[in-house]
Amino acid sequence: MKKPPMNRTLKARASSMRKDMTQEEKKLWYQYLRYYPVKFRRQRIQAPFILDFYCAEASLAIEIDGSQHYTDYGRSYDQWRTNHIEREGISVLRFSNGDIRDRFDGVRIMIDLTVQKRMKELEKKQ
Repeated sequence: MKKPPMNRTLKARASSMRKDMTQEEKKLWYQYLRYYPVKFRRQRIQAPFILDFYCAEASLAIEIDGSQHYTDYGRSYDQWRTNHIEREGISVLRFSNGDIRDRFDGVRIMIDLTVQKRMKELEKKQ
């Protein structure tokens, strides 16, 4: 079955986001995910959203949340967005900018444990 054409606006936005990553996204990408043994992609389109990081093999999205995510609206929107993404079979793992800055080792451990767990879960389903 042929995939529908990619939304040009989303594609342009994802490309722009890859070029202008936040400091926390850069840290996570360049100091960990870029070299992680299971492949991750940056700003991957999962219409109608753009995921900060995505691992297809583990069907895992990683989202890095700045301060705007901690308003009432931000929390509500994130919950709605997460529910939508999870209905597609993708697990969502969220970290705050502070987690990346101040608890980076813990973030790396959590990502690794989650990737391993997800891969085992998906393997069992096959």
